[in-house]
Amino acid sequence: MGNTLSCCVSPESSPKQTSRQPAERLEEIHTSAEVSDDVTVPYLQHISDREVPEELAMECNPSDHAQASTLFLSKSQTDAFLSTFRRHFIWFPSAQVSPGPLSKKFSSCSTIFIDDSTVSQPNLKSTIKCVTLAIYYHIKKRDSDRSMDIFDEKLHPLSREPVPDNYAYVDPEHKLIYRFVRTLFSSAQLTAECAIVTLVYLERLLTYAELDICPASWKRIVLGAILLASKVWDDQAVWNVDYCQILKDMTVEDMNEMERQFLELLQFNINVPASVYAKYYFDLRQLAEDNNLNFPLEPLNNQRAQKLEAISRLCEDKYKDLSRAAMRRSLSADNLIGIRRSNAVLS
Repeated sequence: MGNTLSCCVSPESSPKQTSRQPAERLEEIHTSAEVSDDVTVPYLQHISDREVPEELAMECNPSDHAQASTLFLSKSQTDAFLSTFRRHFIWFPSAQVSPGPLSKKFSSCSTIFIDDSTVSQPNLKSTIKCVTLAIYYHIKKRDSDRSMDIFDEKLHPLSREPVPDNYAYVDPEHKLIYRFVRTLFSSAQLTAECAIVTLVYLERLLTYAELDICPASWKRIVLGAILLASKVWDDQAVWNVDYCQILKDMTVEDMNEMERQFLELLQFNINVPASVYAKYYFDLRQLAEDNNLNFPLEPLNNQRAQKLEAISRLCEDKYKDLSRAAMRRSLSADNLIGIRRSNAVLS
């Protein structure tokens, strides 16, 4: 404050700024800090140039914003559309052929089918299947083969078995990805919520570092995301040395270095808002629906109905307690409007 470029100047002398497109503003954010040495007047960046536009931030970082579309769902919908097109217009061009018995159960007036997966307690097996399917589409629909040496399995092998010469050109099948992730989760006793957070970190890495999940790097990228997710989500996290007991040919030093570089590429942003978590959960359910990976459905009986009612009552009481605690906190000046106060009695 106090120099000629301070914002504390008269309104008449302040020039009006023209409106700019989000792309132009983002370019100025990266270049405005670079001031030549010939300039003697101190540079003061305008506050509007310091912030990334919200619509551009949502487009660049879908793992940070609940309203942005997830990367894996947009990549998978292309294949889902093509498979539907072939099924209806190629295999059954004109003949009225019955598609066979329905593989999905539907509720009726006498029977209600529900699954045991909720956003707060997802089904572990179904969630791992959906997460690994999302990883499969990331590999299959990658834009290029951008990677880093720390994630290259040829340079940092996970086992003593020799890596095939064509390892960087053959896309892994969904079953292979599922077996690898399921082994880690069952051995480390990780939860289904940890699998969802793993996918959030994985897509955040692709966006922040501008990388691709390649056949040569997918195992180490997934392992690094699981490492962080287990430590952030679970109260009793698994140590890196414990993972070395699962992957017996991997050293602790290699795992520590991979975790450190993973964090740096994420810019140490390991926060996952509840809205982002819920978006990934429901997008994974949509992915399962598009690929016929239906969650297991069971008929609703009296015992399950009473259990659901008890859980609902417990959550309702919990939110009531939270609302009472929030009312007891100090209110800001914005919340004082409309609050009735009793008249003070002056003696």
